[in-house]
Amino acid sequence: MAAAAEEEGRAPTKYVLITGGVVSGLGKGVTASSVGVVLKSCGLRVTCIKIDPYLNTDAGTMSPFEHGEVFVLDDGGEVDLDLGNYERFLDVTLTRENNITTGKIYQSVIEKERKGDYLGKTVQVVPHVTDEIKQWIQSVSSVPVDGQTRPADVCVIELGGTVGDIESMPFIEALRQLSFSLGKDNFCLIHVSLVPVLGVVGEQKTKPTQHSVRELRALGLTPDLLACRSAQDPRRRSFHNFVMYRLRTYLTSMTSQIYGMFPLFLESAGPPELRDWTLMAESYDNLSTSVKIALVGKYTNLSDSYLSVVKALLHASVACSQKPSIQWVSASDLEDAAAASAPDAHAKAWETLKGSSCILIPGGFGDRGISGMILAAKYARENKVPYLGICLGMQISVIEMSRHVLGLGNADSEEFNTDTSGRVVMYMPEVSKTHMGNTMRLGCRRTFFRKPDCLTSKLYGNPPHVDERHRHRYEVNPSFVPMLENAGLQFVGCDESGNRMEIVELQDHPFYIGVQFHPEFKSRPRKPSPPFTGLILAATEHMRTLTNVSNGDAGASE
Repeated sequence: MAAAAEEEGRAPTKYVLITGGVVSGLGKGVTASSVGVVLKSCGLRVTCIKIDPYLNTDAGTMSPFEHGEVFVLDDGGEVDLDLGNYERFLDVTLTRENNITTGKIYQSVIEKERKGDYLGKTVQVVPHVTDEIKQWIQSVSSVPVDGQTRPADVCVIELGGTVGDIESMPFIEALRQLSFSLGKDNFCLIHVSLVPVLGVVGEQKTKPTQHSVRELRALGLTPDLLACRSAQDPRRRSFHNFVMYRLRTYLTSMTSQIYGMFPLFLESAGPPELRDWTLMAESYDNLSTSVKIALVGKYTNLSDSYLSVVKALLHASVACSQKPSIQWVSASDLEDAAAASAPDAHAKAWETLKGSSCILIPGGFGDRGISGMILAAKYARENKVPYLGICLGMQISVIEMSRHVLGLGNADSEEFNTDTSGRVVMYMPEVSKTHMGNTMRLGCRRTFFRKPDCLTSKLYGNPPHVDERHRHRYEVNPSFVPMLENAGLQFVGCDESGNRMEIVELQDHPFYIGVQFHPEFKSRPRKPSPPFTGLILAATEHMRTLTNVSNGDAGASE
């Protein structure tokens, strides 16, 4: 790869590897994203790779409770949520190939073995699996992700899990080989570790990090920098004492709740231009008012299940000079059955919902909590509370209107009731009913505005169409569209066929919008998603701003 770059008259791509030790969840993804921001601010072009050592080929079939949200890319790739961090921080467009999993690597190796590509050799982890990993990394790093034609200057690689996990050993070995072949001038390793503080005596303990670094060195990789997470400022002297080789040690406390401004902590590592990030951090710190947003969902016990939604609300709120105050409401607690089985939780859920300035129902799968979501949508409709429904949230608004306005008591989704005659939401005919992975309507799709003067069109700046990312198996049954529109639920956006409904708006309501796509996946700190911006504007009663939105005032479609 380096030789090829030299032949093309350009410097070879350099690599920054982020590993983690002691425990998972230390913030390797934010560290990787932040390193990318700092490098980009120095004038370098950056791409990112996330390595997940699990056997799944992608994140599409993984439970939100176990792994957080599934992030969707333009090409339809269902990937780890850290790729969402990369896209938001760096404003790039990644592909499914930027997420490497053990499943993908072994699948590729086995396919080559079946075709006879290994010429009868015994296929082994070393060298065949490790060679596949190295080839994949170098191939992906050469693909531009910022709209330009030349490969990036730097590729930031995040290795999931912690050092010592048996699943990550082939990747560790492949990365060791890669670092050796590239040379120290083209490869940098940052190790993220934990420096716990014992509550009894308040003393920092560096021993876990010492053991983690020792294990990493035993595997052939030597850190160039340490990023240590601690509730206190870690003691630099202690690390220099136990590290017996030349080490540029970077230490930071990463527990502060800041507006995604971890890149600012890294400024000491070089001379980057981070003025925009500094201004964003300062403007957020100076905000004095907040907006209460009721997020009614199925996976509210793990906020990472809705990470992109949370970030999109943050982007939109800050753009509207508000601090977001997300009120987590479990949909199941709103249901009538909860009044008997869990009266306190039921009462608290309704108190939270009624005390919020707006309501958002995000995507999800399965029938748990659906009755509670329908009640939340009904409350928003009847009480003129600003409402945004995303994917499932849009389908919920259709079911609610069908039941309580059209009088179709059996109205339901085929996902929840396959036998109902009131299938207002139906299974998409082209998707598989037997396989779960990578079988939905996925990726960036075009939505055309059926009614150019609608509110959603104004939010996007009055374009003829918008391109947003999708992830769904069910759609609104077009047979019911005329009845629903006569009742006031207007279908203002559709796909290229004109039959698949994409956007709904409720007449005679300050803000009641449902979208079949997931606008949160394309929200950026400097380019908030228009539907989210509209929700916040409506919640803060900036109706004049909302109804007079023109080109780019509330964000623009990418």
